[in-house]
Order: sequence, then structure tokens, then C-alpha cells
Amino acid sequence: MGRFTDRWTGTKYPRSGVAARPAPEVRAALLAVNGPDVRFVVREGTPKEGADLVAEFEFPALDLTLKTRMRLNPSAHEVRVLEECWEPTADGARRQYGRGPADKVYRQWETRPGADGRQHKAETFRFATQDMRNPLQRAVLGVGWTWRGVLFKL
Repeated sequence: MGRFTDRWTGTKYPRSGVAARPAPEVRAALLAVNGPDVRFVVREGTPKEGADLVAEFEFPALDLTLKTRMRLNPSAHEVRVLEECWEPTADGARRQYGRGPADKVYRQWETRPGADGRQHKAETFRFATQDMRNPLQRAVLGVGWTWRGVLFKL
């Protein structure tokens, strides 16, 4: 795979000169992304998920689930990443599944009466896929590892 496919899969490389840290430090850096200001959870993966760590965001009101499965590859100093999304179809009748790095913004709006007596739309919810991806990437690249996007199998 070359740099062309890296763009397609969302692969990112650490800056030159950043020393690769051991795998336990990478795991700790990814788990440290959790916090009160973060709207998703980074947790240990299950054998069924086939991942070492999983970052997950759910918003039931929009029937939305975003999941990033991560597998650490210490020999190559890379974190293999599979991004998945379950969201409602345009007609809202069922959910559709997608995978790969998609830059999307999910919003929910509400109509409220304004001071002028007219109805105005107000945004009540906003979440972008990059709100989850960017902190995870910074954690991985900061410890000198590659963020290797994959599309099919970890």
C-alpha cells in the first residue's frame, strides 16, 4: 500500500524524530483520551470485536452509533483502525452500515419561538466524526506510532 491508498484509508504517520514508545504506553495514551469533556468512550475490546481497544459513541435520539476498533501492532509500531457507523437511512425506516473514514457531521434541530414571535431553528445536538477521530489520532501519533486505516479487516 502506498501513499495514495493512505489518503483513501485515513492513514497518518507521526512526525519525524518522534520516538516510538512501547505498546503499553500506546494503550495507556488511548485510554487516557477518556474524560469528562469527551462525548465518547474508549474501552478494552472484546474477542468478538476482534480489537484491543474500541472507541464508541452512541446517540439514541438519532439512532446513531459510531465505533472505532483499534488493534495494536507492536512490531510495525502502528495502530490498525477500522471505523464503523450505523445510522438511519434517509427515510428513517431502517439503519445502514458503513465503514472507513467518513467525515460527517450529525446535527439535531429544534424549532423554538423567537423574541419576534416567529419560529426559529436552533441546533440542539452536533457531533462530527472528527470529534472522535482527532483525539485518538493525536494520542497515537504523539507516541510515535502510525494510525493505519483499514477498510475490511483488522
